[in-house]
Formats: sequence, C-alpha cells, structure tokens
Amino acid sequence: MFNLTAFLSYVLVVSFTPGPNVVLSMVNANKFGYKKTFKFLLGIFVGFFIIMFISNYFNLLLFNIIPKIRPFMGILGAAYMTFLAILIIKSKDSSEEKADERLNSFFTGLSLQFINPKLILYAITVSSNFIVPYYKSNMVLFFFTIFLSSLILISVSLWALFGALFKKFLSRYRKPFNLVMGLLLLYGAISISGILELLN
Repeated sequence: MFNLTAFLSYVLVVSFTPGPNVVLSMVNANKFGYKKTFKFLLGIFVGFFIIMFISNYFNLLLFNIIPKIRPFMGILGAAYMTFLAILIIKSKDSSEEKADERLNSFFTGLSLQFINPKLILYAITVSSNFIVPYYKSNMVLFFFTIFLSSLILISVSLWALFGALFKKFLSRYRKPFNLVMGLLLLYGAISISGILELLN
C-alpha cells in the first residue's frame, strides 16, 4: 500500500536540504538577481524532469546499470563540481559578472543534474520504492514526474530568493560568502567522489 506520509517526508527532506543545486542557486541569485538566475533554475527543473522520467519508465534497467557506472559518474561529477567551486571562490565583485556567466546558464543547471549520483539515486529510489510498485499508468507516472520536478524547482527558487533578498547584506561579505559556498560545493564534490566512503 502506498505510504503517503513516508513518501512526502522523504521527498521534502531531499528536495529542500542544501546540495549543489541549492548552493549554485543562492550564489547566482546573489550575484545576478532572481530574474537573471531563472534560466539556471529552469535548467535544474528540465534536467531533473528528464532524470525522473527515465527513472519511472526504465526503473529496473537503471537500477542494474547505475551501480556499475557510479564510480565513473562520481569522478566526473566531482571534477565538474570542483571546477564550479573554484569559479565561485575566485569570483570577486560585480564587475566580473561576465566571467561568472557560465555558472548562471540553462546548460549549467541542466548538466549538473546528470553528474550528481545522489540526485540520480534519489530519483531511482523514490521511483522504485514509492511509485512504480503501486502505479503503472502513464498519466500517473507523468504526474509524479511533474510533481517531484516542481518540488525541486520550488526548493531552488526559494533558496535563490533568499540569496537575492540578502544581496546588499551579502555583498558586504562577498569574499567570505563565496568562500563558504565554494567550500560547500567542494564538500559535495568530495562526498560524491567516494573519498569519504574510503576514509570510513
């Protein structure tokens, strides 16, 4: 029987807790404002929608393949996130906005979803445990895909709004803010690379 409470608890916690999407959404909105960051947020939405769609329709196949390609995805994802972290840390002031535009693009938001093993595993987990065992209808699967993708969009939008609203305050502390955000992203890169698992 479908457990709505367990489903909502899981998806809300995963969707709204900080991660690479949240960090970059805050940084971009703080730097460029919410309106100019929306293309990045839309990229996140589209990227996650594709992943969730694939997870729902090819769940068993993906569940067998992901463990085999996870180490490669972890290395690729960690390298890309490290690159983004360096861009954030090196970013200085608003006069360098052009240098940072690559952080705030639809493509960056989209591509980030495909190299984040935790996000992909989240999509597979929620699909295999809460959706596919109970629902097979194309309409229902599409509804869940839209619902979960929208939750991600709402989450990153709220974090982006937070970054934009506190723009004046955070601009006074641009270097420490960028350093903290960059280090958070770097931590995310280390965690998905598998280094932390080796140390434990």
